[in-house]
Amino acid sequence: MNQYPYWQRQAAGQPLFPDIEWNKPERRDQAGRLGIVGGSSLGFASVAESWRTASELGAGEVRTLLPDVLKKTVPPAMTDVVFGASNHAGGLGGDAKHDLDALAHWSDCLLFIGDAGKNSQTAILYETVVSKTETPCIITRDAVDLLQNSYPAVVNNPHITLVLSFAQLQRLFKNIYYPKMLTFSMQLAQLVETLHKFTLSYPLSIMTFHANQLIVAHSGDVITQHWDDPMRIWRGTTATRAACYLLWTPQAPLKALASSIA
Repeated sequence: MNQYPYWQRQAAGQPLFPDIEWNKPERRDQAGRLGIVGGSSLGFASVAESWRTASELGAGEVRTLLPDVLKKTVPPAMTDVVFGASNHAGGLGGDAKHDLDALAHWSDCLLFIGDAGKNSQTAILYETVVSKTETPCIITRDAVDLLQNSYPAVVNNPHITLVLSFAQLQRLFKNIYYPKMLTFSMQLAQLVETLHKFTLSYPLSIMTFHANQLIVAHSGDVITQHWDDPMRIWRGTTATRAACYLLWTPQAPLKALASSIA
């Protein structure tokens, strides 16, 4: 008898759900709209890489929201860029709310890619959309930290996927008073069991990295895959691929997220 009936293991190049890849739209006009949010005066490398990754992977349309302080920095190759009002720290400010609302309404999937800075105005701006979004929404890198005051709303939103480090997962559990302590020394099976229970209690999806495994959890089901390149997670490439696959299969988030890493 399987001790962990909720745990599946996926091998690189051998997706558990090959139909997801086969059913990927071939026509751009049927491949969905991806909205990317991020960047600050400190940089927008992750936004640029995310835009390039999504375009190459086959997202139908990709639109990016950046703070207007970056207007003279963005290369001409990046098309369909919207510039929202900046705050004094160089991130998106409160006056960019209309632009963010418009992007969220336009998008079939919304990706908060990070490089956002640590300004409270940016955090509040993000919270206004994330707390109530009904559009599939992926949050990663420092955008996860910006939303720490809204974690209770985040974990209760079934449309949200967090692509986060193990340390960020620890802080999330602590912030919402989840009664399980995570340690870097814990065995993979322990973390799998914890995420199984956690995603039975909360409807969001989780992607994290631990013990050389990339882990996907949703609705009590957990999929793990050996992962040799954690820098793809920290650069935002993994989250971008996940967002594209959610564009194509929003009704099956676990299958979409697992297929995006296969």
